[in-house]
Amino acid sequence: MRDIRHFILGCIMAAMAVVVLASWVAPGQANAQEAGSVAAETEIDRSATGGATTLEDIMRRQQGLPVDNTFRAENVGSPEAAAGITDQLGTLGGASDPDLWRGMRFNAADVTTQVRGPAAEVLIQDRGMWWVIFREGPLLTYGGYLLLGTIGALVLFFLLRGRVKIDGEKTGRRIERFKNFERFGHWLLAGSFILLGITGLVSLMGRKFLIPAFGHESYAWLATVSKWVHNNVSWAFMLALIMIFVMWVIHNLPDRTDIKWLAKGGGLFGGGHPPAKKFNAGQKLIFWSVIVLGGSISVSGLSLLFPFELPMFAKTFVILNSTGLPEMLGFGVLPENMTPHEEMQYAQLWHAIVSFVLMAIILAHIYIGSVGMEGAYDAMGSGMVEEQWAKEHHSLWVEEVKQREGKAPSGATPAE
Repeated sequence: MRDIRHFILGCIMAAMAVVVLASWVAPGQANAQEAGSVAAETEIDRSATGGATTLEDIMRRQQGLPVDNTFRAENVGSPEAAAGITDQLGTLGGASDPDLWRGMRFNAADVTTQVRGPAAEVLIQDRGMWWVIFREGPLLTYGGYLLLGTIGALVLFFLLRGRVKIDGEKTGRRIERFKNFERFGHWLLAGSFILLGITGLVSLMGRKFLIPAFGHESYAWLATVSKWVHNNVSWAFMLALIMIFVMWVIHNLPDRTDIKWLAKGGGLFGGGHPPAKKFNAGQKLIFWSVIVLGGSISVSGLSLLFPFELPMFAKTFVILNSTGLPEMLGFGVLPENMTPHEEMQYAQLWHAIVSFVLMAIILAHIYIGSVGMEGAYDAMGSGMVEEQWAKEHHSLWVEEVKQREGKAPSGATPAE
């Protein structure tokens, strides 16, 4: 039940984070990168400026209101559209500096570069400020509250509930719960995720919290080391994720025992522990949250490791828009045309949001597997668990082991 509550809490926070992120990318915040971004609510008379930007355009842009950029995107220095040299504002046949900069902004300038790559053609990308504001504001605020709130809730729960003890009398016999290879995969995943979490927080929150505390020079060294560790340890995390999926997926498929386990609340409210196989329903929820969220973190992480090579969000938004769900939820049509830089911004935000949620879930998992429950750590510590603990929490699994072996549980030995 405790695993379920923390899993549900994590899912709720993830949903809230996605809603907040989606609200920031709603079409209400016009994307000036697109030529015909969003038409203004009222027609603006530009006859007095000869079609150029008006004061009303500037005021609407400062207020974050939509502005029709079509007139600017079309005025990018085309010789055919240039005024005659005898006319007012006429040119000598070439493009003026404003025309040139507009051409760069709307990706219409004829510019060549030695750099080759998906992002080489975008010289001006003006959709970065919303990302910076969201990253330094809601992301850090709600992400930090989620982690601190989870820790606080676990401390409070421990003070109120105390440690879950083994109810029956200990038998003195131990059962092999996990083999060495299984424990290696678990600790590889756990160790790499802890390192990734710490180094990720250093990179994300360092400018706001560490630079004021330790100064720029100390943080520069720490940030460099953190980036190197984060980039390289990520491969161990992805390998371990595959390992635990292959090893345990068969044991984490839902079955009828999960319904009974959930109906009894995992035995939290008394009445004895409900029967469970090798993994109970709460552990299965933890398993699938690690697989799904960890897989999502890995994919977005690969996109960040190989910039501009794995764009995902524009295609995803096309699919979401086709369902009508964003408009149904009041977010309008999500942007479907993005520059490579915008793809990277979305990947970074998604990577951080999902990581915060998974860190909160893992904190609860660490609590249950250590101080929260007597005998639970032994499963991954030595691989051997007290038989009475196994009978109370995984009675069906113990019966399967006895039936398979045709004798006492596999590896049953006197406790030291």
